[in-house]
Amino acid sequence: MDDLTLIVTLIIGVTGYVSYLGFEKKTFFYARAFNVSSILRGKDYKRLFTSGLLHADWMHFGFNMLTLYFFGPILEQKVGPIWFLGIYTISLLGGNILSLYINKANGYYTAVGASGAVTGIIFACIAMFPDMNLYLMLLPIPIPSWAFGLLYVSYSVYGIKSKRDNIGHEAHLGGGIAGLLVALIHSPLMLSENYLPILFILVPSTLFLLVVTRKPRL
Repeated sequence: MDDLTLIVTLIIGVTGYVSYLGFEKKTFFYARAFNVSSILRGKDYKRLFTSGLLHADWMHFGFNMLTLYFFGPILEQKVGPIWFLGIYTISLLGGNILSLYINKANGYYTAVGASGAVTGIIFACIAMFPDMNLYLMLLPIPIPSWAFGLLYVSYSVYGIKSKRDNIGHEAHLGGGIAGLLVALIHSPLMLSENYLPILFILVPSTLFLLVVTRKPRL
């Protein structure tokens, strides 16, 4: 992990402030959260973006922003601030659009979180730096970036299956795939240089999304 960069710092600051407003004011929260009926029937498309600035609680916020803190700076330094912001934003929108499609029959479905955007950053970072090691709190040994990414994907899959909270788990894998594809557009040679970790993450994620899309009740 490198020192904080400009865009990562701005994302953490803005997301923290908007999440705090959502915690304090429920009307603010529900006017900006991802909600299928509000988006499809009310055509309130801004929710596809604003929901990524809200979180279910401080633990949810902390997990997402800590992950961004570990993965974001090195990727921003690699691709530059404009491309980094593009990967983050497209991952956020891509994940929410997929979530909208999966849950289109459930008008009451509501979710929040930057998880799709953060997963997009993780997938892009793993593709560009598959040998990078992370040193996390309470763990004395380094964790390979691909292993952390796999754990994050597993957490997302569990969340999709359990449906126990307001977190947009469906957006995780959709955002991850979107982020990886944007990273490949930026650096197409990655596919030949780092094809094993890319396929290791991309193939199971895509297969799981195909299953969820075709048989959402499984």
